[in-house]
Amino acid sequence: MSSLEKRKEGMGLGEYEQKAVEAGFVRVCGCDEAGAGPLAGPVYAAAVILAQGADIPGLNDSKKLTEKKREALFPLIQQSALAWSVARVEAEEIDRTDILSARIRAMQLAIEGLSLRPDFALIDGNRDHGRSAAITVPHWCVVKGDSISPSIAAASILAKVSRDRFMLEMAERYPQYGFERHKGYGTRLHYEMLRRYGPSPIHRRTFLKDL
Repeated sequence: MSSLEKRKEGMGLGEYEQKAVEAGFVRVCGCDEAGAGPLAGPVYAAAVILAQGADIPGLNDSKKLTEKKREALFPLIQQSALAWSVARVEAEEIDRTDILSARIRAMQLAIEGLSLRPDFALIDGNRDHGRSAAITVPHWCVVKGDSISPSIAAASILAKVSRDRFMLEMAERYPQYGFERHKGYGTRLHYEMLRRYGPSPIHRRTFLKDL
């Protein structure tokens, strides 16, 4: 199968992972977060170390996959990974610090939670520190990494599915907000429910200044 055909099937050949290995690193993890924009709930992050040449059919940026496909890939990633970890930072800490710091802290916590200590990380995006948090392991920031790096894509799926599952649990605890429909994002329905009921304990107060 050609490189182009492999890219069409999934993530391709792991160019950034390969470059890190060629630079002398042994255990390379991908890291991504989910839930920076919602009005409610934690921000989640995941870190994944994939075996070199690992083949997970259909692996892609979580945003490009259906919920059903993400759920199907979730256990496959866990089974295929040499190590994986999921972490979160709660709404209260997001309000106390800021969302960038919370995102970075969640990713650092996920990296620290890996059962195998990575010697290098591929971080999705172009930011590796906030006012109160930073990525401390040697790393590269990879813009649109969840679309071009298999390990970052795998992390994006673990983070997204974990957060969505949490918000479904919160939908049962706080049924008036309809979290099962919008997962905490700022939809028209969500704003209507906020105006009617006010914020819940898991809402990010700093995100609600316009209410």
